[in-house]
Amino acid sequence: MKVVVTLEHRFDRTPDGRVWTQTTFAHSFWMRYLEVFDGVRVVARVRDVPAVPSDGKCADGEGVSFAPVPHYIGPQQYLLRSRQIKRAARNAVGANDAVILRTSSQIADCLEPVLRRADRPYGVEVVADPYDVFAPGSVRHPLSPFFRWLFPRQLRRQCAGACAAAYVTQKSLQQRYPCPNFSIGVSDVDLPEETLASVPRSPRLESSPLTLIAVGTLAQLYKAPDAAIEAVAICMREGLDIKLIWVGDGKHRSEMEALAAAQGLGDRVCFRGQLTAGDAVRAELDRSDLFIMPSHQEGLPRAMVEAMARALPCIGSTVGGIPELLSPEDLVPPGDAAALASKICEVAIDRDRMAQMSARNLNKAKEYTDEVLRERRIAFYRYVREKTEAWLKTQK
Repeated sequence: MKVVVTLEHRFDRTPDGRVWTQTTFAHSFWMRYLEVFDGVRVVARVRDVPAVPSDGKCADGEGVSFAPVPHYIGPQQYLLRSRQIKRAARNAVGANDAVILRTSSQIADCLEPVLRRADRPYGVEVVADPYDVFAPGSVRHPLSPFFRWLFPRQLRRQCAGACAAAYVTQKSLQQRYPCPNFSIGVSDVDLPEETLASVPRSPRLESSPLTLIAVGTLAQLYKAPDAAIEAVAICMREGLDIKLIWVGDGKHRSEMEALAAAQGLGDRVCFRGQLTAGDAVRAELDRSDLFIMPSHQEGLPRAMVEAMARALPCIGSTVGGIPELLSPEDLVPPGDAAALASKICEVAIDRDRMAQMSARNLNKAKEYTDEVLRERRIAFYRYVREKTEAWLKTQK
């Protein structure tokens, strides 16, 4: 039995038909599904490109194929192509396939009504909260209040109708989007053992600037880069020797560069752009002193778990699964520059506290290794397969 998996990631396809990603969801990611299913068919946006993207990683391959839907960015392009998108998504599901919807997702919204009408079982993997995605300051769109009402309703319906649900959090998403059937909390992050730091960090030298690092897209303002930049400016005015490295790219980069310049930060804020996931990002983490994530929305943030695995002290906002990762004293309200600056200053002057944060975070990250999470994922996949097989018998 094959499994069809929908998700909102954007992929590239070269003229030879191969599919590529520059960040996550490379071919190795899909191997987890092949422990239970005979093949994976990925339903996602695919853009045709003339050559392999820089830092591109192959996403298809043995056991993994793609059923592309027309490429779109944003609600307007989706509406213009919605008929073709819906047709492509629905045609991707074969008569004998299992289905897993990675949500929240417009592509999942195309499929779920069809599955529900057929009384066909499906699983959901809940990886993000649309209520927080469209929170004020997170996405600049005139219809954000409407989307903030609509998309959570759709996700609640999808979870309520699913035969099984896997959430990237242990409590947060489950409380807002409950599934009455099989339900399990299992992070989407799987850390190879070799990515874990061997020991916690030693206290930094006070003579050197405090180097902050943030990792996240600038395609939208989910990650609150404006709050991070404003917090650095506040810290500078308080006399803290500090700089910020931002890893990630997107349409708001030039706007954020202008904000940093307007705040007089000069070379105190450095935008590294999009780096290849893995060694390049880990190198930046290892050169930094403190990881910050003042996000407006998160599921269970991979970037923070990877920072914790490198024994970095972390400050994060109170959204999504972040409170499941950090101690309450390391949290700030989402997008609150003043609170973030205050927390940074509080942590920076306390070398013992930073050492304690490092040790705690490294220990916590060990809960997210593949060895720990694998059995929970397999239990979810098996349940979806068994329910699909039982349903298929009723269709004969």
